[in-house]
Amino acid sequence: MAQPARPLRERARAPSDAELASIPWLAVLEPDDQRMARASIMLAHAEPGEQICRLGRPATYWFGVLEGLLKMSNEPGAGAPVTFTGVPPGAWFGEGTLLKREPYRYNIETLRRSTVAGLPVDAFHDLLERSIPFNRFVLNQLNERLGQFIAARETDRLNDPDTRVARNLAALFHPVLYPGVGQLLRITQQELGYLVGLSRQRVNEALKALQVQRLIAIEYGGVRVLDLDGLRRFAPERTTAAPPD
Repeated sequence: MAQPARPLRERARAPSDAELASIPWLAVLEPDDQRMARASIMLAHAEPGEQICRLGRPATYWFGVLEGLLKMSNEPGAGAPVTFTGVPPGAWFGEGTLLKREPYRYNIETLRRSTVAGLPVDAFHDLLERSIPFNRFVLNQLNERLGQFIAARETDRLNDPDTRVARNLAALFHPVLYPGVGQLLRITQQELGYLVGLSRQRVNEALKALQVQRLIAIEYGGVRVLDLDGLRRFAPERTTAAPPD
């Protein structure tokens, strides 16, 4: 897919008041810190297949997704392809990399046209230095993300397609990490297949099975969660061998 002629940074602009209102952590800041952050945030529209973060590159922004869908993955050609997680609306990511001031250890790529916001690394550290509410927000992000990756590792070990779809969906509906999703996630079966490493056809089968169990409802252009705890706990049915005669 053809990439835009200009880099993302050159296409950036100041966000509107409505766009700023959709950023969850701004509301917790004191007025002076909020004014500084609002003046520092930049926003850009990224096209499908465009990279927001690149493995090995220095981290210069704390990024958030206002609209669209991204994926976090390893470097193509560096062993088996691995998608670590999807990044839906409301997500802010990369705080661990910024805290350590180290290069990215993953790629972030858009799966569809997305609106991405960025807070410069210096502004991020300024807020850490002086804002207790901001520190609490970032600490909570790190704690929730750690739990998410532990759960993802457990899901990978099960190696059951229906479970992978169920628990990856549950992760995308995380109310703390992804508050912009709500109860309806705009995602295609092809996009979900990219995130879980399955074909569109196999994702379709899994979604139908989850719908039969009333865990989700398949709607036009997306998936509605009906039982988030059920998705998180979903596991393949165990069969027991019949006792010998």
